[in-house]
Amino acid sequence: MKFIVKLFPEITIKSRPVRKRFIQRLQNNLQIVMRRLDDDIRVSLFWDKLEVVLPEEKIQHRAGVCKIMAQAPGIHSFIEVQEYPLGSFHEAFEHTLQAYRERLVGQTFKVRVKRSGKHEFKSIDLERYIGGGLLEHADTNGVDVKTPQLYVDLEVRDQKLFVFNEIHKGLGGYPLGTQEPVLSLISGGFDSVVSSYMTMRRGSKTHFLFFNLGGKAHQMGVEQVALHLWQEYGSCARVKFISVPFSEVVGDILQNVHHSFMGVVLKRQMMRAAEKVADFMKIDALVTGESIAQVSSQTIPNLAVIDRATTKVIFRPLITTDKQEIVDKTKALGCFDLVASIPEYCGVISDRPTTRAKLEKVEAEELNLDMSILDRALEQTRTSKIDDIVKNLQAQQQIETLSKVSSMQKIVDIRAPHEQEKKPLNMPGCEILLTPFYELETQMQHWSDEYEYLLYCEKGIMSQLHAQSLQEKGLLNVKVFRPE
Repeated sequence: MKFIVKLFPEITIKSRPVRKRFIQRLQNNLQIVMRRLDDDIRVSLFWDKLEVVLPEEKIQHRAGVCKIMAQAPGIHSFIEVQEYPLGSFHEAFEHTLQAYRERLVGQTFKVRVKRSGKHEFKSIDLERYIGGGLLEHADTNGVDVKTPQLYVDLEVRDQKLFVFNEIHKGLGGYPLGTQEPVLSLISGGFDSVVSSYMTMRRGSKTHFLFFNLGGKAHQMGVEQVALHLWQEYGSCARVKFISVPFSEVVGDILQNVHHSFMGVVLKRQMMRAAEKVADFMKIDALVTGESIAQVSSQTIPNLAVIDRATTKVIFRPLITTDKQEIVDKTKALGCFDLVASIPEYCGVISDRPTTRAKLEKVEAEELNLDMSILDRALEQTRTSKIDDIVKNLQAQQQIETLSKVSSMQKIVDIRAPHEQEKKPLNMPGCEILLTPFYELETQMQHWSDEYEYLLYCEKGIMSQLHAQSLQEKGLLNVKVFRPE
């Protein structure tokens, strides 16, 4: 099976050396991720496209290959094709009928043939022959050469025939790594998640900077979101997750800054810290999820004051985006339930906040702060590779994992509700509690000491994280369930 990968149109208008570099990067990115699926998947480079070849004996990986390409920045679309020897017109028709018969039912259509190489026929000759055959042998609504409901696409290249089975939409954007890296301030909220994704899609290796205001539970939630983004849309590049403990900084602001300026001062302290981290990593740009007037600190006057706290460029991909659009995007990215479970800690410190902060007044308030607290927070910064979130978990596993369930054990399915509905856990004779991970803290209070509770998730990562967290809280009758 072969896939023809079409480039994001903006790539095709670049100068020849830039275009070549972008295409090579896209090829490399795809090959890295494809190898994790199967070493025999081959990605080939051409001037105007890429080709991905999946051996027929590995057809079970088709869905995985499609998912990788659908989530790889730099791809406009990819076409699933079947390759055959050119043969006769009738053989070409039979191959086409096999591929399109079901899709043609009740549809108007037009046959399109793209041809390269030397042949004794013209493209229109093959189009007419196949079109006539489909009219006779498929249940169609006829040919419509102007506005067909379905295009029947084929390509003849020398002595090979390619029948286009299905066209898949790509992510667009630029291949990851073709632009300079950025440091994204990620809180785990809807806005910072979407803004991080948008810079990844635009080709920038996006590192994650997290200011921890809520302890281990807060960090664990944000790590899960960042890990999801990286695994789905950026795993061809190695990025870092940086955590800065910020609760003392918040306490300093609460005690020493007038309530109307707290939100702006907190953002300025975050920018100062982010600048130090970015300097160390040799990164020139910061990314935030702010949108004009969404909250008090995001008015234009307040954003102008916040920007003055750093010399770095601040990218705000969502600056004119509506909140509902942002929420809808997290659903499309597959992380809505993860994000919805993380409290918005930043919002709790502002009381009757100003919407028109003046720089001189903010700076006067900041004179009351103990800047050594910010320095101390930076000294306690922890940096790890994003994929080490998984590796460290696997290396330090202390939670017992079981593949069988006894009568005194209950399975707790901690997946998000839409995952539970899409792929129900079928375990006849076992009691299964449908408890999404964000409800564990509440539901665990109703659990009985007489039973053991086995946490289940599809990949086993979140179940291990939450089992460890529950055991640390003293709930020792928690284990992990991994079916064989």
